[in-house]
Amino acid sequence: MRLILTAVIFLAGMFDLYLAISFLTNPVYAGSQFGLAPVGTQGLAVLRADFTAFFGVAAVCMMTGAWHRNADLLLIPALLFGTALTVRALSLAIDGTYPGFAVPMAVEGFHVVLLGIAWRLLPHHPIEEITG
Repeated sequence: MRLILTAVIFLAGMFDLYLAISFLTNPVYAGSQFGLAPVGTQGLAVLRADFTAFFGVAAVCMMTGAWHRNADLLLIPALLFGTALTVRALSLAIDGTYPGFAVPMAVEGFHVVLLGIAWRLLPHHPIEEITG
């Protein structure tokens, strides 16, 4: 069970890493897949920096946490995706629905549930054990 769980987390982390690299290398295309269009150079910088950071940090923590079977590292992406899911639900309540609104919420919810289960089942290690 733990092997399958860590493999799924690692694969999800690879998907998030792909998204981070996509925003880094081609923010216009990647942003369009999220319903975003940059306005000028500042908009490109925001897409490139913020989304690369969000998905990149999540991916690195997920992949490192899965590789080392360290559940504590999985709390960071769980909080990132949990916050995104919560705010998206708030936006849904305030602004209403839009075509395809359920897909990103399902992806974020999947991440939260997966990482929550992993946090309960995988061992917890102090960060010093990983870094040195």
